[in-house]
Amino acid sequence: MTLTRRSMMSALASFTVSVPLGVRAQAAPAIHVLKDPNCGCCTGWIEILRREGFTVTTEDSLGTLLMRHKLDKGIPQDMTSCHTGEIEGYIIEGHVPAADIRKLIAQRPEAIGLTVPGMPYGSPGMGPETEREAYDVILIRKDGSTEVFTRYPAA
Repeated sequence: MTLTRRSMMSALASFTVSVPLGVRAQAAPAIHVLKDPNCGCCTGWIEILRREGFTVTTEDSLGTLLMRHKLDKGIPQDMTSCHTGEIEGYIIEGHVPAADIRKLIAQRPEAIGLTVPGMPYGSPGMGPETEREAYDVILIRKDGSTEVFTRYPAA
């Protein structure tokens, strides 16, 4: 096989395009999610995270066991939702958008994690974003205080 300038340029172009994809795949954030096995919106949120490049593992948990886990991890009872994720030392409670999870792990604040309390319509996994009701993503500090991390207006 003779190596021509054209085949060399083609190979180099293919390599250049594939490198960022390979790096991105290796750097995919891994999140472990505890959820009710019968919850469709949890599954919807997980699928959104996967499409956004996260590596997601899941564990089924029910009722008081799931609530106990949330409380043990420092999520105030009035800040809970239907599923709980753990990523790089942070807790992600409820339908938190992927962009906010990435922002959290990039900024690395002294915090327990993020929550979207309840299940607001139009949040990731909870219906179309084009019909979204207003909601806030809340940062839970290690001292138990909270503050708005991101605001999402109604669509």
